[in-house]
Amino acid sequence: MTITAQQPLGSPFSAATRASDIVADRDLSGRTAVVTGGYSGLGLETARTLAAARARVIVPARRPDVARAALQGVPGCEVVAMDLTDLGSVRSTAAHIRESVDRLDLLMATAGVMAIPERRVGPGWEGQFAANHLGHFALACELYPLLVAAGGARVVVNSSAGHTLTGIRRHDPHFRTGYDKWLAYGQSKTANALFAVHLDVLGRDDGVRAFALHPGKIITGLQREMALQEQIDRGWVDEHGNVIGAGFKTASQGAATGVWAATSPLLDGRGGLYLENCDIARVSTPDEPMDDGGVRAYAIDPDEAARLWDLSVAATGAPPITR
Repeated sequence: MTITAQQPLGSPFSAATRASDIVADRDLSGRTAVVTGGYSGLGLETARTLAAARARVIVPARRPDVARAALQGVPGCEVVAMDLTDLGSVRSTAAHIRESVDRLDLLMATAGVMAIPERRVGPGWEGQFAANHLGHFALACELYPLLVAAGGARVVVNSSAGHTLTGIRRHDPHFRTGYDKWLAYGQSKTANALFAVHLDVLGRDDGVRAFALHPGKIITGLQREMALQEQIDRGWVDEHGNVIGAGFKTASQGAATGVWAATSPLLDGRGGLYLENCDIARVSTPDEPMDDGGVRAYAIDPDEAARLWDLSVAATGAPPITR
């Protein structure tokens, strides 16, 4: 991917498109998808949409009982237990999936946390970097042979406009010198974008292409650890929790870009790109407001992506992927 490829291509869809609109004329029979977080918010919409298009959908879930209740009545969905912040759990779940299917067409890294209080997991990792990036990184590496076997798989990673808050803090990625919940979130979202960049570099010759995306502003369970007053102060909701912020999407609209990334023929032969509003995003300048859209150059920089990959392999011990 070069920075010249990071520009809109004129998709027929838009910010108002719903996930179901993307697959209205598509039959995904015979395709298998793994959707992390596929039982709430954007993940649930994604899982429902892919299943409605007749894909087989596997949903790794930290709360499997809750996931089964949420997906009750959705055909073609199955739930497996997994905690993204526990590498043992990720490896065990990946092994189960490898035993259950012989190919994986779609890996949708949809689960995530945002602006959480300081939380240490594993060997003292910062919780948002662990859940949003390192867990998904390890899962993708463990499932990579299944992606290769599909002969044309796509990996779709939910990033966010929050990536504009900071690049990768290589001097202190786990905030050991002082925690800031928003910078920690921003770093994890930059990591999501860079992960897609380098995975695409490594995977393209094997037919594995990767994309990152900003789903848009949506009120879902992602905000569960934010106080209501903080959301009111930011102009997102009123005192009753009703969404009042400008430009907010429904969950179905928020899931649309991910489903487009997973299925659109317009992206055939492409990868390592950051998407928004069902199109390729433009590159934004450092002084532009977050809500104006686009992707910062540092979040799609191939050298930064390669450095993050090395850091992630060292941290997780994930099986290597080589060109």
